[in-house]
Amino acid sequence: MLITTATGKENYVLEQLRQLPGLSEVHQLFGQFDLIVRVETKDYDTLCDIVLGKFRTIQGVTSSRTLITARFNR
Repeated sequence: MLITTATGKENYVLEQLRQLPGLSEVHQLFGQFDLIVRVETKDYDTLCDIVLGKFRTIQGVTSSRTLITARFNR
């Protein structure tokens, strides 16, 4: 997930995210987005609950972009 924060809120949002259970990785970025978060869930509904109920409720988060990976068996 790519997250954009309000100016000056990057560290606050980073620390809030690090306190949430279930996150694999959280890193600061340079450029269009401020943070990247890796979340692993058992299903799409759980992902929706985390994104809508936790990430977007953190004060200072202004936008987010969720990227879902796929595995192809060949």
